[in-house]
Amino acid sequence: MSDVTDAVTRLVEHGPVVPALVLASLAALIATAGFHTRWSRRHGQAPPAEDTGARPPTAERPAGTGPSGDGPAGTGPTGSAAGGESALWRMRTTVRDEPGSLAVLCAALADRRIDILSLQTHPLADGTVDEFLLRAPGALSGTELADVVTAAGGARTWTERADAHDLVDAPTRVLGLATRTALDTAELPLALRQLLGRCTIRSLPASATAGAEAAGTVPPEGALEGTVLRLRAPEGGVISVERPQLPFTPAEFARARALVELDARLGPRGPRGGDVLTLPEGSDLTVRRADTRDVEAAKAMHERCSARTLGMRYHGPVGDADRYLNHLLGPRFGRTLAVQTASGRIVGLGHLLWDGDETEVALLVEDAWQRRGIGGELLGRLVAMAAEAGCESVYAVTQASNTGMVAAMRGLGLPLDYQIEEGTLVVTARLDPSARSATRLPQGARIGQE
Repeated sequence: MSDVTDAVTRLVEHGPVVPALVLASLAALIATAGFHTRWSRRHGQAPPAEDTGARPPTAERPAGTGPSGDGPAGTGPTGSAAGGESALWRMRTTVRDEPGSLAVLCAALADRRIDILSLQTHPLADGTVDEFLLRAPGALSGTELADVVTAAGGARTWTERADAHDLVDAPTRVLGLATRTALDTAELPLALRQLLGRCTIRSLPASATAGAEAAGTVPPEGALEGTVLRLRAPEGGVISVERPQLPFTPAEFARARALVELDARLGPRGPRGGDVLTLPEGSDLTVRRADTRDVEAAKAMHERCSARTLGMRYHGPVGDADRYLNHLLGPRFGRTLAVQTASGRIVGLGHLLWDGDETEVALLVEDAWQRRGIGGELLGRLVAMAAEAGCESVYAVTQASNTGMVAAMRGLGLPLDYQIEEGTLVVTARLDPSARSATRLPQGARIGQE
């Protein structure tokens, strides 16, 4: 495994042919590891929170409900129960490690006209966990599916509705995740979530007391503890992944460890360059990715912002604003876009903060540059990033008096939900499949002002 990581690291250092070479080299990584596939809503943003932005796991749905929990399992993109069409399911079950046990299970599925689209095995000391992607009759509920498997010798069966994304073959999926991680360090939390499914990912920084203590208790190779796995973070500290609804297998642990190792060996990295943003009056600005190297420039922008602007953005004591920047600009918690002038002065920041399916967006534009379309441009780009990352929605936490942010959210042209929580307005934009096609990187300043 370390030899493969060394090879990938050397290839990435050799320039523009990186993507193809990374793909080729990571085939060996996949063969070794196996194939597979909020941040809490804050009305004041706590500095260095020990969370990468992963939403706590949602309550496990009763078997037989759809992925949104609001309909029967047979409904969805693959068909409806009423029409007798099919539905996709992901299923895990534990079978005895004996010849013929898997054959009995497969025969039972075939008797109910359930098609096995893919199968992965996770060997354990006392049996084997088999993971299936199934196409079943639309009228079959999750409870009925579990009963069929139990009668055929399966134990500790777990089912969940699948969708068209699960039809991508496992080698392609893992190659894509590894390539994204190799090109951008901010992709690691998303890649781990897509590799391991619905889970909560927390980052415990080495600089924090809790993080230092946690790092001391986690061996260099990481630790697997049932529904929790812990890995040494590339930048120090610990990455903790929790999945209460489904224990991790040793194979999944090995895959996650290989992905984190790849990230560690490649070091800090991110997309280069930026886009030119031309304002209505003709001024040219640059929009680019930002990271912790921009902390001092971001602090300087804070000093030029009014107390009202900072209060609108951070929803807390204005004097605490600088404390949030290392956290907000860190790659483990999301992505940040900066707008800068020709002289290099940052005049706007847009944050996309990983929060499970409900990713947060936040904007800050320096007072002298407000009402020129910068906020709307940043928001459009952030939402496009969220859509490309597979997020189901984005939300903004603001105040009802922040008419610029509300207008920018409305200008996205997406379905919006409004909710008042303790006097704070939360506006959520739903990125359903039909809406995602309209969410693309905008060209030039346009809708909404911050």
